[in-house]
Amino acid sequence: MTAALFSAIVCICKGWRLDGACEVTPVLEKTTAMNLLYDFYGSLLTEKQRAMLELYYHEDWSLGEIAEHQGVSRQAVFEAIKRAQATLTDLEEKLGLMEKHLKRQKLAQELLKRLETMPEARSIAEPYVTRMVDID
Repeated sequence: MTAALFSAIVCICKGWRLDGACEVTPVLEKTTAMNLLYDFYGSLLTEKQRAMLELYYHEDWSLGEIAEHQGVSRQAVFEAIKRAQATLTDLEEKLGLMEKHLKRQKLAQELLKRLETMPEARSIAEPYVTRMVDID
């Protein structure tokens, strides 16, 4: 996954503009993107990969802490996390589920924003838009 795609994912998720106004640190950018990819494709990883990614990204454990917990070397943890990241990225490049989800979210936000001037129409459309977005 390219750096530009990571940036776009983070910006869309945060509701920021995509015209360059989004300034995100590379670490935050990668963490956010990996967490999203994990949400979509984590069940396709091995149990060991899932456990390591959860500790690393969700629990904010260091590589050394994970290595000690798993009874392996720090290098083994590093390699396992890199392979899992590559798997998640490859799945997104092939299937594009996250990108499609983010586009649907953005379209729903735009639709509701346009309906702000029409309260009656918004009250009718909003429950359907919410249900549509919640499907993912």
